[in-house]
Amino acid sequence: MSLHMHLRAVAESEIRDDHTWLAAFMAAAWENHPDEYAAGTAGSIDKVWSSVNELYAAAGVLEADAEEPWTLPIYGGRPVAHSADADPADPPLMILEPLGVSQAADFLARVSFDELWSVAGAKLRGWGSDDAQARQEFLGHHRDLRGFYGRAAAAGHAVVKAVWA
Repeated sequence: MSLHMHLRAVAESEIRDDHTWLAAFMAAAWENHPDEYAAGTAGSIDKVWSSVNELYAAAGVLEADAEEPWTLPIYGGRPVAHSADADPADPPLMILEPLGVSQAADFLARVSFDELWSVAGAKLRGWGSDDAQARQEFLGHHRDLRGFYGRAAAAGHAVVKAVWA
């Protein structure tokens, strides 16, 4: 089974706060994911997004007095409730508003991957066939997220998140 967390940057004014509409929007975006990824308006993480969140949680250890901006890139945002007429198969959806996108971008721009990895890497190494492969996989996710959120913040966009099975 393939699971993906799908991230899509979009102008907040273009978002309808309606689960059925938003699920259809995200489904169309998922169908166009390769083009949207290439354009920098979309991103995705397969299966390991919770582990990427664990990597960012290490920032809570490094910055004990921080306001937990590490939660924003993966689980930040408000859930969009299913409407009465929503298809039960529609994915869980969240919207991270532009202020949260900017905070996530700031966090990702300033946090040191090497410091995060030194705190959390031992727990995350099982994802690769060896330590170097696991580190490279998580570094790739970090670079992708840093670029994605940086572009979304620069454009003043919100980020919609969906989990596809």
